[in-house]
Amino acid sequence: MSKRINVTLADSVLEDLERWATAQGRPTANLASFLIEIAIKQAKERGELPKSPS
Repeated sequence: MSKRINVTLADSVLEDLERWATAQGRPTANLASFLIEIAIKQAKERGELPKSPS
């Protein structure tokens, strides 16, 4: 299941994100979701993200 969140971005960050998404032919929210997933995966690999309780 997917959940929604609200994120506040600086104007310049949003403009860059929108340009990047347009260049890839995808919605801005889709690119943002993908980038967050990648960042979380990398944080896990580096041990920066605590493991979830079992």
